[in-house]
Amino acid sequence: MPTGTRPDLTRFVRYVPRVAVATVAVLALSACGGGTEKTGSQPSGEATTESAAFPVTVEHKYGSTTIDKEPKRVVTLGLSDQDAVLALGIKPVGTVDWFKEDPYGKWPWTKDKWGTTKPEIVGERDEYNIEKIAALKPDLVIAQYSGMKKEQYDTLSKFTEVVAQPKDLPDYGASWQVMTRQIGKSLGREPETEKLIAGIDARFKAVRDKHPEFARNTVAVADSFEAGKYSAFTKTDPKAIFFSELGFKLKPEIDSLAKPGWNVAELSAEKLDVLDVDRLVWVTSSTEANDRIKAEALYKKLEVHQERRDLFVPYQDPDIGAAFSFNTVLSIPYAIEQIEPLIAAVE
Repeated sequence: MPTGTRPDLTRFVRYVPRVAVATVAVLALSACGGGTEKTGSQPSGEATTESAAFPVTVEHKYGSTTIDKEPKRVVTLGLSDQDAVLALGIKPVGTVDWFKEDPYGKWPWTKDKWGTTKPEIVGERDEYNIEKIAALKPDLVIAQYSGMKKEQYDTLSKFTEVVAQPKDLPDYGASWQVMTRQIGKSLGREPETEKLIAGIDARFKAVRDKHPEFARNTVAVADSFEAGKYSAFTKTDPKAIFFSELGFKLKPEIDSLAKPGWNVAELSAEKLDVLDVDRLVWVTSSTEANDRIKAEALYKKLEVHQERRDLFVPYQDPDIGAAFSFNTVLSIPYAIEQIEPLIAAVE
């Protein structure tokens, strides 16, 4: 696996990103007239406001992209990019799946934003269906929380403007603030973007002010979906970032145990002592997984478990783990509301 391509994925499935630029791309471009043809009416997913912010130039991993006028048809290819776009009042006409989890109307923080509009699914993870994207005739493609490859960028750039992932950072390694600002600038909505970010920052600060004890505690976030195998998330992972912004300290040893470019350190049962921290948050998919972790003999020896300072959080139903896994301007308020009373109750 190339470095810098280890994403945080919703069902905790380990996956190797695949580069799959559709061979039908050239035909698709011809059929769509290179993406320059305009439709006679605006679909529900189009932006409708005018902006004096354009042209704007956005720098990214593969150079820079100049957007001459306000985008009307936006496709998001980052795994959580649609949240920031929705927060800024635009409904993407196309998005990607994570693991067959359609983004339309699934999560409590986006249901009202999508309304009855359903986007076209144009890929799964980092494998994009170029033909489908071209058929949507987008005037902007955004790929922030993504592992987009150069050849994918080049192919898409033949028929539309593309803002790839942030430069000088590993794929999936940019903070939510950086990615939100990239998206806001691309959409010509920087003032609104700064208000959104300031609002989220204020929510985090309110929690830190209410719970100064968080700053005295070290936290680790982990998962386990297979017996004998455990993962602890590094400082670049959205889940770890979320808890650090609540005020907790992260454990540097976890970063040192991770492979270069990965956002997790993979641990055997013999390495579980690295999780003996002040607060340990498990993000799991079932009570069976919780029971299996608690039954591990070496885990039982950890003080964090013996003193009941470990917290088991469901990924969904309720969607707590999903919210801080996304860690976006839309999901963070929900995540804070759900996790604050749980983590504060851990003695």
